Amino acid sequence: GGSFATAMNIDSNGHVTKPLQPAFYAVNSNSNGNIATNNTEITINFDTERFDVNSDFNTSTFLFTAPVTGKYQLNVSLNINQIDTAATQYTIRINTSNRNYLLAIDPEFGADALFPFSISTLADMDANDTAKVTLAQNGGTAQTDVRDDPGSHFSGYLVC
Repeated sequence: GGSFATAMNIDSNGHVTKPLQPAFYAVNSNSNGNIATNNTEITINFDTERFDVNSDFNTSTFLFTAPVTGKYQLNVSLNINQIDTAATQYTIRINTSNRNYLLAIDPEFGADALFPFSISTLADMDANDTAKVTLAQNGGTAQTDVRDDPGSHFSGYLVC
């Protein structure tokens, strides 16, 4: 006999765990500071993993790569500081090979602000498709920062 890994475990209480099921949780250890104001999408540098079952998240390229075709729950929370009220729009995206999922705001606050953004989606991804998080600012001053951990994170897992 050869060696094998447990693909599914059911304990005596009926709890089912899948120790090889793709799942990750990544944070940025440094802020993305003073982002460009020309509506250029910058990739958020999620460079530290809290966990990465199946090793599908790359902390150098900040990309999640789907190991198999399926539906993936992807979640992003960005803690953004110095949101410029003079900007006309901020766009937060989860960019996948098949589709981009976005949240856009017009920052008409009374003053420059700290604001948390969250976006989640159930994305259909093919094997070897990738997902990353980007932010773009249109107009205003290059002063906006994506704050580092614990304020910002990117997570995901295979649902089915």
